[in-house]
Amino acid sequence: MKFRRQALCLLVLGVLIWFLMDAQSVRSAALEALELCAASVIPALFPFLVVSTLLLKLGFSEALSPWLAGLMEPLFRVGGAGGAALVLGLAGGYPVGARTAAELYTAGSLSREEAERLLSFANNSNPVFLISVLGVGVFGSVRTGVWLWLIHVLCALLTGLFFRGNGSSFGRQYVKRQSASQNISFSAALVQSVREGLGAILSVCAFVVFFYVLSRPLLSLGGTTGTVAVGMTELFSLTPLLTPDRMGFALAAAMSGWGGLSVLCQTAAVVEPSGLSMGRAAAGKAIHGLLSGLLGWLLAGYVLA
Repeated sequence: MKFRRQALCLLVLGVLIWFLMDAQSVRSAALEALELCAASVIPALFPFLVVSTLLLKLGFSEALSPWLAGLMEPLFRVGGAGGAALVLGLAGGYPVGARTAAELYTAGSLSREEAERLLSFANNSNPVFLISVLGVGVFGSVRTGVWLWLIHVLCALLTGLFFRGNGSSFGRQYVKRQSASQNISFSAALVQSVREGLGAILSVCAFVVFFYVLSRPLLSLGGTTGTVAVGMTELFSLTPLLTPDRMGFALAAAMSGWGGLSVLCQTAAVVEPSGLSMGRAAAGKAIHGLLSGLLGWLLAGYVLA
């Protein structure tokens, strides 16, 4: 452990020296990332963070639970309340699903086992990013973006089936809920949701900026290797590197499923207060990325025809 810590210290020291020696390029990359946050990340994500938190505070998961229990429990071995994280995660993008799962666990609506299982497949990309940014921006086609979204959703559900294992859910057993939805007023819930959403979006943007800067030297690798390396690090940086062909489509699908190290850190930031482990979340994103890339490669000929 001592050797590992020393190695990490040397690595971080190397990054610091790079930042100092190439300060102008680092500054330019950070400025680009801040502009990206202002133009894309905040408008696309902040409203979803606020609304998803507000829904949970008003009892959305409890209202949804009876309707989705018949699907969530037998398929994923997660209580019906977990359906809120899956639905909001698919609609809101990274890291809304993870944040919702953590809040459901904190409220007592899910067990630790259920919440960590949910983290493996409920934390997903925003359909606006897949359809508009990738579909239209890279491939010039809404249809292609819709196919990317369908692949993304299908592979997320397949990942959930993979992680169901031999686990169990609370099912119809009594669950102690510490929900404030019975007593909180709408105005109080709204104020709290905006404050919590602001904290979450600041954390997300901080990781986007940091990993955007770290991904810049990877561009020098060139070709598919450079594209994959950038995508593994920071998802937004990948977009201008993709080509509108079969390889580009497969990489777009794979890296959207994986999310990048930036997304994993964003997820860790919103999950950390709950005390949930990130192990299954990271493994789930890796499997999601592999499945999405494989399916994207197989379907690219049809989609791009």
